[in-house]
Amino acid sequence: MPIVTIQITREGSTPGASAATAEEKAALIKGVSELLLDVLNKPLDSTFVVIDEVDTENWGRGGLPVEQYRRQQNSGSPE
Repeated sequence: MPIVTIQITREGSTPGASAATAEEKAALIKGVSELLLDVLNKPLDSTFVVIDEVDTENWGRGGLPVEQYRRQQNSGSPE
C-alpha cells in the first residue's frame, strides 16, 4: 500500500490564486497513482496520495525563507 506525500507551497499557479485548485490537486493524485501503477504495478485502489500545502512563511530554501530566496534569485545577487 503506497502512501505518497506531496508538499507544495500554499499559492496558486495563476496570479491572484491562493492555493492549488481542486482540479490541479486531482491531476496530481491521478498522475502519481498512475505512475505507481505503471512503474511498480501498484493498484490504483491501494495507493494513497496526501497533498500538504505549506504556507510560504513556513517554507525555506538555501538557508532563507522562500520569498526572500526567490527575490534573491530574481535579482541575481544575494540580499
